[in-house]
Amino acid sequence: MIDAHIHLDQYDQTGIKEMINKWSENGIAGVVAVSTNLKSSYDILKLKQEYPNFIRAAIGHHPEEPPPNTRDLYELIDLVHQERKQLAGIGEIGLPTYKKEELYTKYSEEQFIDVLETFLRVAKKENLPVSLHAVHEEAKKALISLKKLKVELAHFHWLKASASTVNEIVSSGYFVSVTPEVCYRERDQLLVKQIPLEQLLIETDGPWQHGGPFSERQTTPLLLKEITTCLANILHIRYNELLEIICHNTKQLW
Repeated sequence: MIDAHIHLDQYDQTGIKEMINKWSENGIAGVVAVSTNLKSSYDILKLKQEYPNFIRAAIGHHPEEPPPNTRDLYELIDLVHQERKQLAGIGEIGLPTYKKEELYTKYSEEQFIDVLETFLRVAKKENLPVSLHAVHEEAKKALISLKKLKVELAHFHWLKASASTVNEIVSSGYFVSVTPEVCYRERDQLLVKQIPLEQLLIETDGPWQHGGPFSERQTTPLLLKEITTCLANILHIRYNELLEIICHNTKQLW
């Protein structure tokens, strides 16, 4: 099993070795470790050096933060070019949703779109997939940018969008991942039925704390087993068969 989206640098780094060892011993083959800003990107690359066979590294700038200044943005772009061989992709990038009212009092939506499209151009040039934070109405806007720039490799993580937008995303060949919420939220259970099996990924978005049966548990890649079990029941497919498909999908993209 591979966690398709996790913020590995946000875990307690004093115990990261023990955690990765435990995850590996329990069937976790690797993680896609995404970044949130320039410092986070350097931290992820450092972790990649320490655990080269376990970590698939992605660097970028999270859209729920203020846009990066020009210097940081170009340092991030240079970092992608310099570390291309160490990278699996670019991310987490996208458009703000949860903090957009606050952010749009200081910055324009066009600034965030410009940053997103800058990263998309770099991804296309380097033939790297992108991990997208683009939910609700922002999913449609991100899709417009992907199509405009003819980006072929994209992963909508923890997607929340209208049925028509989801259909357009999967029709474009992009991947979609679900989190532990699929085990207890009807919205996510309906979503997953729209996603072709060959475009489905699973993630935890750890260390983000989930609710339902996971409300008192630390979010780690060990939850992937329960996600897969829930998906097998929802989709009426054997666990081992589904696991094989999802692992193939993740390796194909990341």
